[in-house]
Amino acid sequence: MQHPHLFLFLFVPLLLPGIWADPEAESQVLQLLQTNLFTNISSAEVSMVAFLGDLPIFALDPAYWSIHFHWPWARQATDEGDAKTIMSHYKIFLRNMVRYVHEIAQRAQLDYPLVVQIHAGCVLHPNRTSWGFMHVGEGGRDLISFDMERQRWELQQQSSLAELVTKTLTSKKAITGILEHLLSISCQSHILNLCKYGRAELERQELPVATVFARTPSPAQLLLVCRVTGFYPRPISVAWLRDGQEVPPGPALNTSTILPNADLTYQLRSILAAAPHDGHSYTCRVRHRSLGTRSLLIPWEDHSTAPTIGIAITVLFLVATASAGGFWWWKQRKGDEAT
Repeated sequence: MQHPHLFLFLFVPLLLPGIWADPEAESQVLQLLQTNLFTNISSAEVSMVAFLGDLPIFALDPAYWSIHFHWPWARQATDEGDAKTIMSHYKIFLRNMVRYVHEIAQRAQLDYPLVVQIHAGCVLHPNRTSWGFMHVGEGGRDLISFDMERQRWELQQQSSLAELVTKTLTSKKAITGILEHLLSISCQSHILNLCKYGRAELERQELPVATVFARTPSPAQLLLVCRVTGFYPRPISVAWLRDGQEVPPGPALNTSTILPNADLTYQLRSILAAAPHDGHSYTCRVRHRSLGTRSLLIPWEDHSTAPTIGIAITVLFLVATASAGGFWWWKQRKGDEAT
């Protein structure tokens, strides 16, 4: 027996809160990630999190199926319009989704445990056009996806399971219309609606803090490290300058991926391999939205040459002192002979 209402659940998350940074500046992606673990025929554990770009909006408590909003304004925005009605019924959608997966597992004679993943959302462009997407996976592999342009489900793997799920969804003609409406109209309107509640957080900018230091894995190798942290939003440009010229990508240059900090800022490292005492000057250059048109320049100072310079200065001082003393002794001797 099929349960038509359960399919609504697959599209409902797209109506949940998103945020809008700057409608005139860049496209925004609202996405929902859901993981469903089915250990046996009578159990299911559902976890879910929603993002707009890289900003978390809400998460689902797997134990009680309760929604936890990361921001007070996200809850306020959800209490408006269709989202309020949908949120009041989301547990029904969850139960229907779980029931459907168990039925499909029985029809396809699948072995437990099962892991079903859903990635859904929409992209809103600066010109207010948008498009939606939905991908369903099983066991860590793509299973099916919805082609928004053709408005139909498509196989992502050649298997009896993928064919069964595609056939089931395709037979529900109303689902295609619901999906098209939610992804192309409702998702966009909710993103724009949340703009008025979360603008202060969307426009947040945190300045990057950069430090440069060196490592010497061997006497013949010098690794220059530029660590940049505490910046927000995520996009950033970090480059090395050798004698004022940017070092091109290559084996000597290794930049890490951007990693999150606990305070919702980001960090990364850029490492440049150089030869010790090669006579070049090196500078780490950081460009970020919070800096405006300016660049953050952090030069590397080769402190290993300081002892050599100090010794040279000391030797020169001793030579000068000895010369002055010798001259004074010679002058005194000349004076004694004259007397």
